[in-house]
Amino acid sequence: MPEFVTLETSADHPGVGTILLNRPPMNALNRQVQAELAAAADEATRRDDIKAVVIYGGPKVLAAGADIKELNDVTYAEMSKIAGRLQSDLGSISEIPKPTVAAITGYALGGGLEVALSADRRIAGDNAKLGVPEVLLGVIPGGGGTQRLARLIGPAKAKDMIFTGRFVGAEEALAIGLVDEVVAPDEVYNAALTWAGQFANSASIALAAAKKAVDQGIDVDLTTGLKIEEHVFAALFATEDREIGMKSFVENGPGKAKFLGK
Repeated sequence: MPEFVTLETSADHPGVGTILLNRPPMNALNRQVQAELAAAADEATRRDDIKAVVIYGGPKVLAAGADIKELNDVTYAEMSKIAGRLQSDLGSISEIPKPTVAAITGYALGGGLEVALSADRRIAGDNAKLGVPEVLLGVIPGGGGTQRLARLIGPAKAKDMIFTGRFVGAEEALAIGLVDEVVAPDEVYNAALTWAGQFANSASIALAAAKKAVDQGIDVDLTTGLKIEEHVFAALFATEDREIGMKSFVENGPGKAKFLGK
């Protein structure tokens, strides 16, 4: 059984799974937490009853970064063997083929921000502090931060955050596109559940195709991206959901289809 990361569901929010980080006091991301995070993401991917996912660290903090005590004595030879796993585990949320949203309360720093960057959307409390302060320790973000941050907010703003290691408040994060919504701290989790909940009855295969087309297409040239879109679009015509959706539209108008996820 996992000790620090769980995947939870609630009858009050059907179709939504919450990946909860719970390693007090600051949810430091040691190797065990990283592995449990990846396992929770894999379970969320496999479970048909989960249509969207919230990543949450509780009301006080998402995660304040890696466990530096654990990394303090790691050698180059050792890190060269585990750096790829570090990236994979912290980025595992990005591999879930369903809508994902990070609910950010308090601090999301270093690896904590890298986890949030792996989600499709980020909702932050107005007291949140976000940053990648690894340079202050003599290293750089190594869990995907240099790549995902630059793609999200642009290279100049990403370099400013990475070079200085400074913390970004919620309003600045919203202004530069680092987060998508800012709410009161005690409303963060509910706002994330509400956003995720709208997909509970959606065509899950189509959502996965849309996510694949965007995520894979953004890293290639337009011609290649259009080919990716072409293939995933055409493949949807082999699904029952496509038949159900189009028949329902013709007979009853939009937004009334009952999808099966097949």
